[in-house]
Amino acid sequence: MTEQHRFPEIDERLFLQSVSRALDVLEAYAAAPQPKSLGEIAQAAGINKSAAQRIGQTLLSRGYLELADNGRLTLGRLFLDRSFDYLRSNPLIERSMPVLTDLRKMAEERVDLSLFDAKHDDLSIVYAARLQSKRETFYATLSGRRQPSVTATGGRACMALLPDERVDDIIARSERRMVTQRTIATPEGIRAKVAEARRDGFAYAEEESLIGEIVLAAAITGPGGLPIGAIHIAGSLSEWTAEHFRRRFAPLAIEAARALSS
Repeated sequence: MTEQHRFPEIDERLFLQSVSRALDVLEAYAAAPQPKSLGEIAQAAGINKSAAQRIGQTLLSRGYLELADNGRLTLGRLFLDRSFDYLRSNPLIERSMPVLTDLRKMAEERVDLSLFDAKHDDLSIVYAARLQSKRETFYATLSGRRQPSVTATGGRACMALLPDERVDDIIARSERRMVTQRTIATPEGIRAKVAEARRDGFAYAEEESLIGEIVLAAAITGPGGLPIGAIHIAGSLSEWTAEHFRRRFAPLAIEAARALSS
């Protein structure tokens, strides 16, 4: 796979290539999650068709792949079981739910919890809980969505708690893709947004991920003051001015993040 290595390095003698290839097959669905033929799986996973067939049949027998109506292989519903296992195993997610529920009632806008791993996975955040408002796009409703730290408000809020050298390192290692025409993706622009978040205590963005959307986020800290996630509040520019949105919701997000911080 071409994705940059994000996780702890281990002793190569303990690395199982067969397990890694099976995970490559599953991750082949990340870019395009529709049902795939063996040839498509092999090409996306970077393995030969024979290996794709053996791995595919093994995963099919365990429920992690299923047969689609056209005979191709698609992701299995068993992944929902493993997602449920992770969500109920993470103490921060468990502690956050009463806080998010109260915040959603007060804000009457979408509120999210994202996770950040300053030690091993500082290039991205992943949404772990999302409480919806009255209007949402499909992807904005889904937990498990991952976004680059450098362009997500939660990522920038977390980066604001890191030293400048670390911020520069994250920017240098990141893929700085434009999501909308208003996404700030230049190194200078990202540094300015991180500095703004450091000054204000929260990160803020207008239409950087979705046209018409306005978002702010405050970082949650763990042991040693390292950022471990963020609280997000998102609204619509059709209903809020930037000044009014920031004045109304920044204190709420900061308070919620502090309540969840170690």
